[in-house]
Amino acid sequence: MPQLLLVEDDPAIRSALVRALTERGHGVRTAATGMAGLQEAVDGRPDLVVLDLGLPDMDGCTVLSMLRAVSQVPVIVATARDDEREVVRALDAGADDYVVKPFAADHLEARIRAVLRRGGASEPATVEVGALRIDSGAREVTLAGAPVELSRKEFDLLAHLATKVGTVVSKRELLSEVWHQPYGGGDKTVDVHLSWLRRKLGESAAEPRYVISVRGVGVKLIDPGS
Repeated sequence: MPQLLLVEDDPAIRSALVRALTERGHGVRTAATGMAGLQEAVDGRPDLVVLDLGLPDMDGCTVLSMLRAVSQVPVIVATARDDEREVVRALDAGADDYVVKPFAADHLEARIRAVLRRGGASEPATVEVGALRIDSGAREVTLAGAPVELSRKEFDLLAHLATKVGTVVSKRELLSEVWHQPYGGGDKTVDVHLSWLRRKLGESAAEPRYVISVRGVGVKLIDPGS
């Protein structure tokens, strides 16, 4: 039975979601504030967190950033804020998905199943591409034996490309699979993260080695020696 943590300050919404998610086979613990949610996430080690942004003691994105410093637990942001900038801010802070209130319980349940499936996908734990080694289990990257420090999204971006070495991956797919948002306006986010990733791999768009752009199509990860 998947164990969920619901961080929601509204008692009526909290009660309704606990009842609906319990009926759908989840164990549900709750917290009404950001600090209580952080403590429960660390101590209770849930399988997934459903996080409201409008909390009484701190902004939900602050909670998310603090949580990401100590845990990679999947997080679905569930909030009344539907501004695109808020969506991007939450996703960049480390959210795995974003749903806007009001929503049906079945809709949230479908999102939960999808995020848990992604987290449990059976892909190779370690991929080696030339001198580049990506360890998805430990979330570590080395290049010629030297550690490469990546942000969470930079790692997720590289790890997704590593599942399809030599194959061109579209920005639409990257937005969907890495940022979990529809295509349209967010392609700049992909471009910026690709630039940061290349810099940390010691290359650039003008002189690429591992991360190759295919104009008008997408990007692919290759072995420079192949």
